[in-house]
Amino acid sequence: MSQLKQFIERGKSVIDIEQAAVSALKNKIDHEFAKACELLISCEGRIVVIGMGKSGHIGNKIAATLASTGSPSFFVHPGEASHGDLGMITNKDVVLALSNSGETHEVTTLLPVIKRIKVPLISMTGNPKSTLSKFANVNLDTSVEKEACPMNLAPTASTTVSLVMGDALAVALLDARGFTEDDFALSHPGGSLGRRLLLKVEDVMHKDKLVPIVSLDTCINDALLEMSEKRLGMTCIVDSAGQLKGLFTDGDLRRTLASELNFRTTPISQVMTAGCQTITANKLAAEALQIMEEKSINGLVITDENNRPIGALNMHDLLKSGVL
Repeated sequence: MSQLKQFIERGKSVIDIEQAAVSALKNKIDHEFAKACELLISCEGRIVVIGMGKSGHIGNKIAATLASTGSPSFFVHPGEASHGDLGMITNKDVVLALSNSGETHEVTTLLPVIKRIKVPLISMTGNPKSTLSKFANVNLDTSVEKEACPMNLAPTASTTVSLVMGDALAVALLDARGFTEDDFALSHPGGSLGRRLLLKVEDVMHKDKLVPIVSLDTCINDALLEMSEKRLGMTCIVDSAGQLKGLFTDGDLRRTLASELNFRTTPISQVMTAGCQTITANKLAAEALQIMEEKSINGLVITDENNRPIGALNMHDLLKSGVL
């Protein structure tokens, strides 16, 4: 067998082994899992995740997932915990400890202290008869038939299963807490998802003197000057009461150029698009994007409750804001 083929076969074998391990995990989502969820959701403090080595890397990710989905959590390295960081844990917290063997020295060393301060302990181990699992209030079985490593040594399938178990806990808690898109956005303000869920039209729109507006009787030529000055590729057309009556865009201009109209004498009302698409300032910027994509338009007028234009935006504004 060529080396190239060996690479492919080994890669597929790893996926098969880990896929089987994850499938077997489904049967371990039982009453112990439910008890763990009850302990975590009733936690008045923080969920403190502990793990050493590869289990520590997985624990770090689990803590991050819990925190970002409504369950305040942080990771503590067991080695550092023995040298002062254990002071981060209070009697209102719950500890989630990961160890595939359940005998990791740096983790088991902390057990008497955890018991002394009366902190509930949830273990996630591959050995239900281990020191850690016996000490815990609840043990989550993350044992695997074999690792994907051909020597059955390197943590591979076991770490994948632990990660999936952590996700199962986080999502079960998320659902029980009634965690919403708005809650998610508040914990992810810097990401694209956060921007889509938090950013409103009023945050990205052009307003006040930056909004291109002309009256119904403005000639086409003067309307073009307004469009050119405000650089949004459009201008609003309003009546004497300031209410929006139509819009004139770059597309309308192209159609008007094909006519024989006099741009200095023809009022913009004759060539505008009446009944244009609008949105209110309190809507999400993502909603503005959806409207623009569905209607195949490049700009939107923002109106108040009296249908008066108070803002305008185009696709470039949404792109610049990170919504697009």
